[in-house]
Amino acid sequence: MSLLSLEQVTIRFGGLTAVAGVSLAVAEGEIVALIGPNGAGKSTLFNLVTGIYRPTSGTIRFDGAEIAGSPPHRLARAGIARTFQNIRLFPGQNLLQNTLTGAHTRGSWGLAGAILPFLPAVRREEGLLLEQAMHSLGVVGLATKAFEPAASLSYGEQRRLEIARALALSPRLLLLDEPAAGMNPQEKQSLGETVREIRAQGVTVLLVEHDMRFVMGISDRVVVLDHGVKIADGRPGEVRDNPAVIEAYLGHRGVGHA
Repeated sequence: MSLLSLEQVTIRFGGLTAVAGVSLAVAEGEIVALIGPNGAGKSTLFNLVTGIYRPTSGTIRFDGAEIAGSPPHRLARAGIARTFQNIRLFPGQNLLQNTLTGAHTRGSWGLAGAILPFLPAVRREEGLLLEQAMHSLGVVGLATKAFEPAASLSYGEQRRLEIARALALSPRLLLLDEPAAGMNPQEKQSLGETVREIRAQGVTVLLVEHDMRFVMGISDRVVVLDHGVKIADGRPGEVRDNPAVIEAYLGHRGVGHA
């Protein structure tokens, strides 16, 4: 059974159909990339999976349970975490504090824990959350900077911090929205190694990315959207050589040269 499955998912905004009858499945342990030209519906599909949008029709299942329209906080608790195309950090807080905002989403005490921090159960949970946050920073290579302000980070490091915050949720499925955007080649190579490490730790990854070299080098499978319609789904080599993908996405240059 797939960890994530979409069946004939459609969403309309007024007279615009942003996603039209898309079906796809992501197996546990896969790294799957979602690509397509601007306006293809990639971010809309991410927003459907994470509960920001409710589909007009179709079903979305996570670990066999229907999740379409569930609120984002409930999906986060269920094991779905994401990053965003635009970085959303707290620049005045240090890296550990930023990462803990993700970990606290999975905590069981909420406001009561803030009011009664002296309770033994609250202290035990806080210790576990700190441990998870530091582990997440270690996975993305930022543990040594845990107590530095987020504002001091380079752009690429800020991207990594966003990933750490999502990992602090202990997700089973991690959605990365253009994680390599703005990174130089060395940072992208390092990011690729990080994503593989995340998968090695049992997290399934679905990502949107425009850098085709990054996508083709890291993905087990690539799904292609064009004007809200899925036009290809296969291994990177198959998709790269697919005439429909070349025509719709890259003209006559070929995917590998993007």
